[in-house]
Amino acid sequence: MWQQTLITLRARPRGFHLVTDELLAGLPELQACRVGLLHLWLQHTSASLTINENADSAVRRDFERFFNRLIPQGTADYEHNDEGLDDLPAHFKASVLGCQLSLPVTAGRLALGTWQGVYLGEHRDHGGARKVLATLYGEGA
Repeated sequence: MWQQTLITLRARPRGFHLVTDELLAGLPELQACRVGLLHLWLQHTSASLTINENADSAVRRDFERFFNRLIPQGTADYEHNDEGLDDLPAHFKASVLGCQLSLPVTAGRLALGTWQGVYLGEHRDHGGARKVLATLYGEGA
């Protein structure tokens, strides 16, 4: 079983956002997979995907504060700023966190832990809609 779907995530403000449900809504075929892997590839260089806490939104706000301290915006040291002061810091954050995930699928569901969810890290002030190429491969039910 192979399935590939391009999912467009709605535009979000800068920050970390739980997008598990939005991704699953774009993948009804997942329910027919008994065992397999879902590979998610974010087609952008200024946003990221990661797995973390899905229950407490304070974790996502703390992520944003941490990464803004780690990679500050507006420093004169950055040469690449064609699209604004958030341009290069967004690329740095995306490279640190990454643009892809591989998730196990069991019995038609993502085999995430109890407190795990998929985050979109939106690192631009006005990033717009984001595209995720989802490739599902495994054995059907």
